[in-house]
Amino acid sequence: MDRVPSHADRARIRALKERLDRPITLVGLMGAGKSTVGRRLATLLECNFVDADDAIEDAARLSIAEIFSEFGEEYFRDGERRVIARLIEEGHGVIATGGGAFVNAETRALVLEKAVAVWIDCDIATLVERTGRRNTRPLLRDGDPEAILKRLLAERAPHYAQAQIRVEGQQGPHTRTAWTIIEELEKWLS
Repeated sequence: MDRVPSHADRARIRALKERLDRPITLVGLMGAGKSTVGRRLATLLECNFVDADDAIEDAARLSIAEIFSEFGEEYFRDGERRVIARLIEEGHGVIATGGGAFVNAETRALVLEKAVAVWIDCDIATLVERTGRRNTRPLLRDGDPEAILKRLLAERAPHYAQAQIRVEGQQGPHTRTAWTIIEELEKWLS
């Protein structure tokens, strides 16, 4: 069951927002819950939410899968970096990024300088289950999803570990993970 903010919770959130001078950017592997947790977090913080993948698709007028297929991953990552820079500059409250965004050195440097990066870390079994719900993940189309996710985690974890905050993605309501992020932001700002 989702936790409804109490009067004390709302006071904590107001105090947090007064000290937070930058967007919160969620990073981590596909299926970690960045978009769903991001929406819940933005609701709790009473700020806006944007999914970078949606913004990329809107800008390109193509799906992520189509961009990968027609132009390749390098082209996609360059566009992704530019879109994330624009979203940060526009001052969005919570930004969910694609799983590979934070691996790009320029994107990572930008996020670390101008936003608070929150790594939502999640176990492989949960990632496999969540990513199996849709067939829209270009990196999972040609092989065993579990093996691919394990490889991606091994490759990307050193980059994700540079995020200012790391939280464990949880089974159960995504609002629980959003509250954990709020608690970690309070610690980070103190």
